[in-house]
Formats: sequence, C-alpha cells, structure tokens
Amino acid sequence: MAHRADPDPSDPQLVAGAHQVLDTQHYAVLGTSAPDGPPRVSPVYFTHHRYSTLYWVSSPHATHSVNVRRTPAATLVVFDSSLPPARTRAVYLTGSAIEVPERELTDSCTVAFANLSQGAVPFAPEQLRDAASLRLYRFTADLAEYHVRGTDPLWGTGLDRRVPVTLDLG
Repeated sequence: MAHRADPDPSDPQLVAGAHQVLDTQHYAVLGTSAPDGPPRVSPVYFTHHRYSTLYWVSSPHATHSVNVRRTPAATLVVFDSSLPPARTRAVYLTGSAIEVPERELTDSCTVAFANLSQGAVPFAPEQLRDAASLRLYRFTADLAEYHVRGTDPLWGTGLDRRVPVTLDLG
C-alpha cells in the first residue's frame, strides 16, 4: 500500500476530512479532570466556529462544568459513530474550556448559534445568565488531530493513528 507516513497538517485532503467530521457531527465527548484526578467524560451537543472553537450549553452544576471552572484544560473527541469500524472518522482536540463570561454572551451567542442543525435550539443571552439554569461554554483548541485509519489509501501505515491537522484556515 502506497502512503505518506507523515502528512502535512495543512494538506487539503486531511483538512477537508477533519472539517467534514466537525461539520456533520453534533456530539462530542468532553474530557475534563475530576477533583481527585481521574478523567471525567461527558457527551455534549456542540457547534463550532472556524473549526477550532467549539460551544455547548450546560448546567453550571454539571460535574463537567464544575471541573472546567476548577481546571480549564480539556479534551474533546468528535467521531462519526454511524460508520463501520473500517471507515471510522474522528477529530481529537486538546485545549481549554471556559464558561463564557456574561460580558461576552451577546457576541458569543451570535457566533455559537449561527449554524444549528435540525432540532437544535438557539439560546438568547438572557437565557444563559443570572438565575438561568444553563450557561454557554467555549472550548478553544490548541492541538487538533485527525484519525487516520491504518488502511487509509494516502496515509495508512497498517495501524490506526492520530496525525496533527490544521483546522482554522480562515
């Protein structure tokens, strides 16, 4: 099998694959750090802005929200679980998450809810502040990796692996 072992992170095909995953999938697995050290994972419905900034809405009392306030370092995995194992696609993100500050809610809501999928609810800033039961969270990626199958015709090496990918090209 002919392949390029180490693709350029900005290779258009690699970037397009990662963009497709983020454009077509709506749930991510968020990884945060629990107070006693072990990882905590939670599914979140997300939207993205320019691929490297993701938003979700959650209760500030949810365990992952409490963890984010305490330790902003976080990871996200977005994957297409509808595909059979031989066709898996995923994007792995490492970065930091925060509860969007109230002074940024108006601008952040405009960005976060600009492109919603069917059934998603756009929240107004008033629904995410003060006594409201939900808050807006923002994840900013420092590192993005794309899942390359071992059998990938361009980059396969025989074993599945993660390769760096450049997401924000705008």
